[in-house]
Amino acid sequence: MSEQAEGSRGGLFGTGGRFSGQVDPIMEKFNESINFDKRMWSQDLRGSIAYAKATQKVGILTEEERDTIVAGLEKVMEEWAAGTFELKAGDEDIHTANERRLTEIIGPLGGKLHTGRSRNDQVATDTRLWIVEAERDILKDIATLLGASAEFAREHIDVLMAGYTHLQPAQPIRFAHWLMSHMAAIQRDAQRLTELIPRANQCPLGSGALAGNAFGVDREFLAKELGFEGVTSNSLDSVCDRDFVAEFLMWHSLFLVHLSQMAEDLIINNMLKCVDMADAYATGSSLMPQKKNPDALELLRGKAGVAIGRSVGLMATLKGLPRAYNKDLQEDKVPLFDAVDTVKDCLAIATGVVVTMKPNPKMLLKALCPEMLATDLADYLVRKGVPFRETHHISGACVRLAEEKEISIDTLTLQQLQEIDSRFEEDVLKVWNYEESVERKSSIGGTSKARVLEQIDQCVAFAQKLNDA
Repeated sequence: MSEQAEGSRGGLFGTGGRFSGQVDPIMEKFNESINFDKRMWSQDLRGSIAYAKATQKVGILTEEERDTIVAGLEKVMEEWAAGTFELKAGDEDIHTANERRLTEIIGPLGGKLHTGRSRNDQVATDTRLWIVEAERDILKDIATLLGASAEFAREHIDVLMAGYTHLQPAQPIRFAHWLMSHMAAIQRDAQRLTELIPRANQCPLGSGALAGNAFGVDREFLAKELGFEGVTSNSLDSVCDRDFVAEFLMWHSLFLVHLSQMAEDLIINNMLKCVDMADAYATGSSLMPQKKNPDALELLRGKAGVAIGRSVGLMATLKGLPRAYNKDLQEDKVPLFDAVDTVKDCLAIATGVVVTMKPNPKMLLKALCPEMLATDLADYLVRKGVPFRETHHISGACVRLAEEKEISIDTLTLQQLQEIDSRFEEDVLKVWNYEESVERKSSIGGTSKARVLEQIDQCVAFAQKLNDA
């Protein structure tokens, strides 16, 4: 048999087998994924080490051959870790690059490693290992944001601010309550991400190209060796399932939407001088010397749109794929890697913004207006036995009277209030107190000091649980 030709197809897939000609250089570049999937080098080598052990258990390799292959793979791993691994022409992807280097180190024995294995189950394994590690790292970063935000809220527990609906003045709240409202959403994000891990953490190795492994490798052994929680149930599905990637992309789009909402709130409050952003997270203008732009917040807001696009893009790729593996699935890596990088960057920026921003209590208080206490005025009569639907109209009439007289509602006299409804008494004038209004909202989740402190403590405990997991 003639020696396998080295060409643009590389040593593993060169001419002399199925192909008699070399690949078009443009096609070679179009087809390769090594430039982005090389970041899975560790997962790929770990999978190969486990597979070498599994094939020895079924007699494909001797113990000596297994040990030689494992030692060679560990050598390759050392090169990657040290940054000395050299990519060569024909290294189409991380799998072929690692196998090529293994063969250079230990000789033709390296060719036994791939027995019964396909790059289809290999890449599925690598990607699952990689994403589970990434998801666990992200949960730690989320814990940092939650813990830091909770302590920041505790530090500013006595600061009041305006609460809005429809961007219109609504009711007074605590600044800490506002911040913890965003952390409530982030906690849900952490719960959702935690729920993704068990589905992603299933071992597809041993599924072959699609039909299964012809040599009876022990897939449960492989799962245990690699730290998976179990094995995938169907070999055809195993090699083409990218639900775990789609789920993460959906997750990251919603998570970044939540960060975007917090960023928008801060952008508005920064514009109103209610919150000042640290210089570390702001930039200036190339023309206007006075400008201090909240670019970190604007970028947090902008990243959400791109994230939604990644999620929709992969779903569009998946929707028309027949069983089983198709090369279209190679297109999951770039959005996945970009998504993880973006999430980690955004978490670092969001945490930095929160712990360095400075709420301005005077400006936050200035944003409050007596009209925000109109509901408290209605509640005053409710406590005297008047049905709320009636008190709502009575309070609304008071608001209208103040507007007609072009005065603030809290300056209406007792006589003017009694002309609207005789059940107003002298103690009604105590309604116009923001602090008391806030403290009356004392149900679970409310904005009273005690309830907000409960939310802070719960957030700290949640973050600690994430760190301990």
